[in-house]
Amino acid sequence: MADPSSYRPAPGQVPDGPGVYRFRDEHRRVIYVGKAKSLRQRLASYFQDVAGLHPRTATMVTTAASVEWTVVGTEVEALQLEYTWIKEFDPRFNVKYRDDKSYPFLAVTMNEEFPRVQVMRGAKKKGVRYFGPYGHAWAIRETVDLLLRVFPVRTCSAGVFKRSAQIGRPCLLGYIGKCAAPCVGRVSAEDHRDLAEDFCDFMAGRTGTYLRRLQERMREAAEDLEYERAARLRDDIGALQRAMEKNAVVLTDATDADLIALAEDELEAAVQIFHVRGGRVRGQRGWVTDKVEDVTTAGLVEHALQQLYGEERGDAVPKEVLVPALPEPAEPVTAWLAGRRGSRVSLRIPQRGDKRALMETVRRNAQQSLTLHKTKRASDLTTRSRALEEIAEALGLDSAPLRVECFDISHLQGQDVVGSMVVFEDGLPRKGEYRRFQIKSFTGQDDVRAMREVVGRRFRRYLAERRETGEWAVPEDGGAAGTGDDGEPQESTGPLNAEGRPKRFAYPPQLVVVDGGRPQVAAARAALDELGIDDVAVCGLAKRLEEVWLPHEEDPVVLPRSSEGLYLLQRVRDEAHRFAIRYQRGKRARALRAGPLDAVPGLGESRKQALVKHFGSVKRLRAATVEQICEVPGIGRKTAEAVAAALAAPARPGSGAPAVNTATGEIIEDDEG
Repeated sequence: MADPSSYRPAPGQVPDGPGVYRFRDEHRRVIYVGKAKSLRQRLASYFQDVAGLHPRTATMVTTAASVEWTVVGTEVEALQLEYTWIKEFDPRFNVKYRDDKSYPFLAVTMNEEFPRVQVMRGAKKKGVRYFGPYGHAWAIRETVDLLLRVFPVRTCSAGVFKRSAQIGRPCLLGYIGKCAAPCVGRVSAEDHRDLAEDFCDFMAGRTGTYLRRLQERMREAAEDLEYERAARLRDDIGALQRAMEKNAVVLTDATDADLIALAEDELEAAVQIFHVRGGRVRGQRGWVTDKVEDVTTAGLVEHALQQLYGEERGDAVPKEVLVPALPEPAEPVTAWLAGRRGSRVSLRIPQRGDKRALMETVRRNAQQSLTLHKTKRASDLTTRSRALEEIAEALGLDSAPLRVECFDISHLQGQDVVGSMVVFEDGLPRKGEYRRFQIKSFTGQDDVRAMREVVGRRFRRYLAERRETGEWAVPEDGGAAGTGDDGEPQESTGPLNAEGRPKRFAYPPQLVVVDGGRPQVAAARAALDELGIDDVAVCGLAKRLEEVWLPHEEDPVVLPRSSEGLYLLQRVRDEAHRFAIRYQRGKRARALRAGPLDAVPGLGESRKQALVKHFGSVKRLRAATVEQICEVPGIGRKTAEAVAAALAAPARPGSGAPAVNTATGEIIEDDEG
């Protein structure tokens, strides 16, 4: 591990202007490439106290052994050179988007004498018109099959074309009218190229003019009593309309735009791009990347733009690019895109309307892509085993923690404090053993105290179960894990025994993980020490820098960014957080829905909704007589009397609770306002 001060440039040696810099390791391999408006200021930021740097940045500067730079004239030149060097050197600490699959394009080889329509992948060639990318090759073939009826362009390979020309007979497509058969001279090279041009115009979105032309020709044929020709044109129009239906209209103003959206967490990011041409989604693609460097959302957008348009020129760069965040600064990137296109490009964040709605759709696709990526990663047995081994090694455990329990605390400004416990066995969640805790011993924003109580309650129950050899036993403080106001079980998931109590835990965990840093870890360890439990390891995962904290340690354990162990700990922590938030929100929602009708015994949700719907508000229901209440379907006299008595009872002093429509969850205003 190198000391950054050993290769720090001398003061005044670094120029104060735009440029691109490269960090190299001891073997002279480029490990990071960056650009800067001011090289002097940017490089100086790397050579400060390593403890003050972001962990990923600190790892990079301690891995490097030298730094060099190149001065350029403008920020746009710096952007271009940065992209070139990233492609050339493939630095390990730069964000690299991994395309989650190889996307096929519909290509028209306009650089040939007789243009050919085909499916293409890989690098793009000069003189070839590309449309897409498409999600699947079969989608391209279905579209082409429909369009060949109207635009019978050649689709055969060079070998088939040459052989047909030699024998003087076209292939099958030529006989069935889906190829103009230029191989045997049915059409000239000029006419065939015109067909290919019409095909490209239609695929580019200029469909309205061509359809109107066909409709006019169909009417003329019908007027001239050429019914077979009119029928043929009618079928051609239908084929074109079916091809158009395969791409839904999303923007009514025939916009050409690319929409880029992100979904990210502390370690990874997923990018989704929708290609909209002529107001229709013509293609979609996505990438997933590890966040190797310390990068913001704006930085991820800039990297995505570089990868997406670095090799593109002309019409491949649309007039409008919509993004979730603008690069900082945005002007050089906009100028670079304009240079790639050859004309002005609008780079902006959609604020309202159809484009904002479509951007939300792209974002949801990015989130699903990231979730799927994580699911595939977590489902691999070898990966899970390696993750558990890495955790054991990092925490100094004797063996891999096959059972891990994670605790989290949730509240709303100190109110409705709850805790959650999730269980992972062999790297997979055991949702049947999740538990949730109500904390009523205090209120306030004291996560440390709440964490100590929750961990203590869980393990007091464990000790009680062990004493009772598997029978249910209430802990000494009466605070069994997962019990509510009346001692009823509060688990949303989990098996119950014959008495309606949660069943005993299978066995204690080898590792307890808490959501938090040093204070939360110390609280959990103290709770275990009070109970005399010394065979369960404790650690905490802090969200800000994804540091792993251990009891009685001054400094955290920083796992490598690519560590499967860190990924598993993060997943466990996030699941505990999700479970706690869900429980806390559910409690708050139930409290908000509570009203005077809840006090009526035997009155279920359906009949409460029927009452409020019948009278329109709780105030009108309160003014109704017992006979009027009995008129509501399903309400008998005994229930009506109970409802009237409950509504006649005075409200709790100072409650000030508004009437709530239990059918909709909305607050019902009084008639007088």
